[in-house]
Amino acid sequence: MADMDLVLGVDIGGTNTKFGYIDRTGRCLGASVIPTHADQAPEACFLRLHEAARALWATLPGAHRLAGIGVGAPNGNYYRGTIEDAPNLNWGMVDLRGALSGYWGGLPIAVTNDANAAALGELLFGSGRGLRDFIVITLGTGLGTGVVVNGELVYGHSGFAGELGHCIVEYGGRPCGCGLRGCLETYASATGLACTARELLAASSAPSALRESAEPSALAVFAAAQAGDPIAREAFRRTGTTLGRKLADAVALTSPEAIFLFGGLAKAGELILEPTRKALDENLFHVFRGTVQVLPSGVPEDHAALLGTAALIWKELKS
Repeated sequence: MADMDLVLGVDIGGTNTKFGYIDRTGRCLGASVIPTHADQAPEACFLRLHEAARALWATLPGAHRLAGIGVGAPNGNYYRGTIEDAPNLNWGMVDLRGALSGYWGGLPIAVTNDANAAALGELLFGSGRGLRDFIVITLGTGLGTGVVVNGELVYGHSGFAGELGHCIVEYGGRPCGCGLRGCLETYASATGLACTARELLAASSAPSALRESAEPSALAVFAAAQAGDPIAREAFRRTGTTLGRKLADAVALTSPEAIFLFGGLAKAGELILEPTRKALDENLFHVFRGTVQVLPSGVPEDHAALLGTAALIWKELKS
């Protein structure tokens, strides 16, 4: 690969689609965003993406060559290059790689889900550099998981390995968008944190700043917890405890060196890290104690999603 080579990293979300040109060191030379318009046909989004990416390319300084495209999308299947029935897109089954090849014919195109992209971003550009075994947990509206074993991302037979967010933590518990009940992501996510806070408010008459809103958001819970609000802090404790218990199961399966927390909820720092570490340690099989760290992600926050998708295609090109 020549130094002038760039890849296009694309992050397709239910609301917005971000894209940018990334070099081999993880430097972003230009980035932009378009609305996804998930209520429209997917082809309309891909056409607008192509037009906007071409316009951005024309603004880049110097001479470059586009070497490939990496795409992260909900329910993105690495093997098939498809988006498969993503709840927040409502597109059904989409041949994403085939559609983009129609615009960028001949270029290598790799597809995966956002959590796997985050794990690859950690491996190439974050705190996972030099590690061979780790797990990345993305804590946003939902909970995603990327698992790296022996320096390689684990996709499994179906291409969807690592769905820790849809392992059950309470049978018959909270309904999940996947159709199951009691999934980890309904408890350990920004959405789950807010739901826990509302349950605590309903079960207690204790004073709380969260009572000022009928539906306190995760951001409101974070602000209240920082100010010492007992109900908000208890919501974080329960969220971290549930997460740590399930991470103990993941450690038993893959024995990682580290677990990195990534995403909006991870920005709460020790509010989520401390109870997660405590519950993990309490529930680990003894041979794993002291062998795994729980850390915040080391991927730079600016363009983090794009760095993950760029890492996906850079890894493909290098191998």
